[in-house]
Amino acid sequence: MKDKMTIAGKTWEWGRKTFIMGILNVTPDSFSDGGRFSNLEAALAQASRMKAEGADIIDIGGESTRPGATDTVTADEELRRIVPVIQQLSKDIEIPISVDTYKAKTARLAIGAGAHMINDVWGLKKDPEMAEVAASLKAPVCIMHNRETPVYANLMKDILLDLEQSLEIAFKAGVKEERIILDPGIGFGKTWEQSLLVMRNLEMLRELGFPVLLGASRKSFIGKTLGLEVQDRLEGTLAVTAIGIIKKVDIVRVHDVLGNVRVARMTDKIVR
Repeated sequence: MKDKMTIAGKTWEWGRKTFIMGILNVTPDSFSDGGRFSNLEAALAQASRMKAEGADIIDIGGESTRPGATDTVTADEELRRIVPVIQQLSKDIEIPISVDTYKAKTARLAIGAGAHMINDVWGLKKDPEMAEVAASLKAPVCIMHNRETPVYANLMKDILLDLEQSLEIAFKAGVKEERIILDPGIGFGKTWEQSLLVMRNLEMLRELGFPVLLGASRKSFIGKTLGLEVQDRLEGTLAVTAIGIIKKVDIVRVHDVLGNVRVARMTDKIVR
């Protein structure tokens, strides 16, 4: 694995600490905080709060990818939601910005507006132009595992094979190894029981040789395990963050930045 990555001119040294990615959904219907930050003022205030609490990067999304979401948001609508936030945030806060999208047009224009990284929940497979956009912009890209249906012959082996396919797409388009992060896709194309099994075997992703991002904040597998609604899943999320760090993930993507920063720093002190 490459030992470092440059994002927005900042060098991230893998293995030194756990990096915290704060989630900023500027959507009306995200599963956890839909509508809370859909106007510019509220979005900017939340981003500032997350930075003050210790976030290393802000991930901005303009389309809900929650389970059961059926309405596809056009790239133009996605851009209408996220570009004003990205433009202002890139001026106001010295912190890298990630754009959470699987659409090449959105990624290209978001990077042009001031974002620095692409977070693709379909692992470069949904839009055939996405890999080329990432390569041409020389933008770091997080490749997440996903499937239409949660059917596997062997869960972990199939996830690794799927991610290898995504890596082939990336390399063919010219994306450099040192700009790639992998995400196991907790809650995406997986039942809640399968998500627990992925958590149990997270270290297997290291076999592919890339830094790993864990996005499990407030997910349904926590709710199903504990019998809790989304607003009550903080403690479950913190437990997942600690386990993820023990299993050597490099980045955790979270809604509740302060609590996860504290857990990450304590866990880092013990295991790193």
